[in-house]
Amino acid sequence: MVKTEASSGSVIEFWFDFSSGYAYFAALEIEALAERVGRSLVWRPFLLGTAFQVTGARGLSSTPIKSDYARRDWARMARRKGVPFLLPANHPVICLAAVRVFYWIDQQDTQKASVFARRVFELYYRGLLNTADLDAVTVLAAEQGFELQDVKRGAAGEHIKQLARMTAEAGVARGVFGSPFFFVDGEPFWGSDRLDMLENWIVTGGW
Repeated sequence: MVKTEASSGSVIEFWFDFSSGYAYFAALEIEALAERVGRSLVWRPFLLGTAFQVTGARGLSSTPIKSDYARRDWARMARRKGVPFLLPANHPVICLAAVRVFYWIDQQDTQKASVFARRVFELYYRGLLNTADLDAVTVLAAEQGFELQDVKRGAAGEHIKQLARMTAEAGVARGVFGSPFFFVDGEPFWGSDRLDMLENWIVTGGW
């Protein structure tokens, strides 16, 4: 069964594809933002391809002209923020293995799942992790104290496969079409450049 978040209350939903450069920058800031405004944070990785099937869009990294701009913009943002940023040679990676391992961990311990997600972002954008490699992402789960074989078996199981797929489909059905994407109090926000607006919306009660 897919977990659903309330449309109001104390939750910020953070929807993202691990291969989204803008999601990486959002992931660096969203926890501090949630803490400032006194909200809990729900991490929801998904494959952007699920949304593209509905919208007909293409990813930035596979779109001529936009791809060159995005790479320049990501590098510029990294310099401004003073954070590491190195795209893997085969970017963008279809990060299905990382998504499935996340949801397996999330079923066991939500807090450990968020730690796992941060580690995936950290290593992928240093060129150190293939998010499509189940063995590689399972090692990160082991850092959280899980047995490697349990993670592999669980992530490859039909239940987690369906959960990951249904979660993505549920997000798209609610209007998620890009990465990063946020919901707060039922209000949608798209893009890492909307974090200031999202925070102001929470603080002021919306407008």
